[in-house]
Amino acid sequence: MKKTFVLPVLAVGFLIWFLATLAFRFAGQFFFITDSAAILISLYIGVIPPLILISVLTFKRFKLSGLEIIVAGVLLILPGMVLDTFVIQFFEQIYPNMPSSQAATFGSWLMWAYSLVLLTSIFIGLRQKNLNRE
Repeated sequence: MKKTFVLPVLAVGFLIWFLATLAFRFAGQFFFITDSAAILISLYIGVIPPLILISVLTFKRFKLSGLEIIVAGVLLILPGMVLDTFVIQFFEQIYPNMPSSQAATFGSWLMWAYSLVLLTSIFIGLRQKNLNRE
């Protein structure tokens, strides 16, 4: 397994986290409207294609295969998961534009998003590994 992709993929993960954090800091109040089930469902469904696309493009950009893809999936989400631990804890200070009542929904959506990237990397990585064995 080549290790040259580790730091660049971590950097991609950090950049995605940073841009998403800025987006929610300045426009988060328009996303997590907990009174509307339709908006919440659309947020959960709507994030699927972009996260799969970002994951796949990252795997292709670094020419990863098999287990490297699974490692890259972990590396993509690691910066965000670590940093979001503090973001959720200090939700009101970091996101003054969103009421604290939205913190649980926001945290739930983050877990969903991180899970999608992990599942994408596991599915693609194991599939490639099995195809390469045949």
